[in-house]
Parts: sequence; C-alpha cells; structure tokens
Amino acid sequence: MRISTFFYTLWQGIKNIFRNKLFSLASIATISACLFLFGMFYSILANFQNIVKTAEEGVCVVVFFDEGITQKRIDEIQEIIRRRAEVSSINYVSADAAWEQFKSEYLGDYSDGFTENPLANDSNIEIYLNDVSMQSALVTYLESLPGVREVKRSELTALTLSNANKLIGYISLGIIAILLAVSVFLISNTVTIGISVRKEEISIMKYIGATDFFVRAPFVIEGILIGLVGAAIPLGIIYFVYNRALNFITGQFSVLSSLLNFLSIEEVFRILVPVSLGIGVGIGFFGSFTTVRKHLRV
Repeated sequence: MRISTFFYTLWQGIKNIFRNKLFSLASIATISACLFLFGMFYSILANFQNIVKTAEEGVCVVVFFDEGITQKRIDEIQEIIRRRAEVSSINYVSADAAWEQFKSEYLGDYSDGFTENPLANDSNIEIYLNDVSMQSALVTYLESLPGVREVKRSELTALTLSNANKLIGYISLGIIAILLAVSVFLISNTVTIGISVRKEEISIMKYIGATDFFVRAPFVIEGILIGLVGAAIPLGIIYFVYNRALNFITGQFSVLSSLLNFLSIEEVFRILVPVSLGIGVGIGFFGSFTTVRKHLRV
C-alpha cells in the first residue's frame, strides 16, 4: 500500500464516522455499554480472587520434630521442604523463639516463675503454600520424612478457601463468557446495520472500477476507530468510579480495608486495558470486514 493510499483510506474512514453520525454513535454506545459491564464485573471478580488468594497465603502447615533431633537434620528437612514446588516460603521457629512468643501472648508477667523452657522440644517449621489445594499431598509427604514427629494443618480452612477459589473462577468464566457473547452479538449487529444502509455507496464504487481492498479499507478503518473510542470511554469511567469507590472504602471503613486486600487501579487496568481495547478493535474490525464483504458482489 502506498503512503498516499493509506492516508486516503484513513481520512475516508474518519469522514465515514461523521458522515453517519447516528450509526456511529449507536455503535460506540453499544460497545461502551457492553465493555463497561465487562470491566465492572472483571474489577469486582478480580478483587474477590485477590482477597481469597491473600487469605490462602496466610494458611500454613506446621512441622514439629522428634525429640533429640540434631540441628543438622533440621536444616536438611528445611532444604528438602524449600525445594517442593507447592511451597511458597518457610519460617523456622526455634524452641527459644516459640517460648518467647508464647510468654508474650499468653503469660505476660506470670512467666517469671519458669526457670526452664517447657517448649524445649517444640521447635518447628511454618510452611506457606502457593496453592492450599495442594496441602493434603504436602502433609502426606512431610509425615513420611524421618525426624518429623507431627504435622499440624487446618484441613477445613484449606478446603473452604480452595472451594471458594474454584467457585469464583467458575463464576468469573461464566459471567465474562456471557458478557462477551452478548457484546459480540450486539456490537456486530450494530456495525452490520450501519454498513448495510450504505450498500448503494459500495455498489457505486464497485461499478466505477474500485478494487475490493479500496472499497473495504475505509469501512474497516471506521470500525477500528469506533471500537477504540467505544473501548476508551468505559475505561475512563471505570477508572474514575473504581478510584472513588476505593478511596471511599479505605477512608470510611478503615477496619474493612485492613482486613481485605483490594487491588489498586493500576493492577486492575494492567489486564483490563489491553483486553478491552482488543475486544473493541477486534469486533470493530471483523464486524466491518465481514459485513462489507457481503456487499462486494454486485
């Protein structure tokens, strides 16, 4: 394509948008409405998933050792555990550290009566997982290690969080799939109607010898630009609404914000912006491309 042809088709595509204001506005409004709903649902579901993931990161498995175990064997067990794929991080708690923590939490000033450490055999390793659904397999493995006396875990908590994560994932996929299907249907129909009313214009261009590419290109450019505008508008609205809602929650409900870890607007938009723009441009492109092709045979 020559540079002059490119700029001509680009200019014609822009002119088509203003020449057919009604259908352009209808297409932009349809894309904006669908992508706004998509963006809002994604923002909400992404925060739910992040909250569950944060809760999962706080669940740990605690390994206690046999009485009289050497520090060398404890270090070996730590290294074995650290190499496991499902392990996110580990924290070794010595017997002295465990006793100091117990005293500060439960005994306070009454701890002065103890001359020896009653938790001398309670050094342990706290293990945090990447995925709590893998807790059962890890516990089975840990219990088989020589030198391990006991493995404590919370099966109910792990099961609840794992099921909640799966449920949110299924709901997310279902809602997003439905919204995308509805968006594609409505937007494609709107673009189709907008181009179909100009079939006489397409026919005239074909009769005077214009190539298929020359006829199709301005409409494709028009569809892409409409898709871009239609995607940019809801992104701007979501950015404003999400920021206001996040600032309101953190300002008015400080206790809630300290318990729940909400995603920042940058983290949400890292996925939402390319996906929304891709959907808008893709639907505008394919809707225009396929619709014009139907009217090229004259």
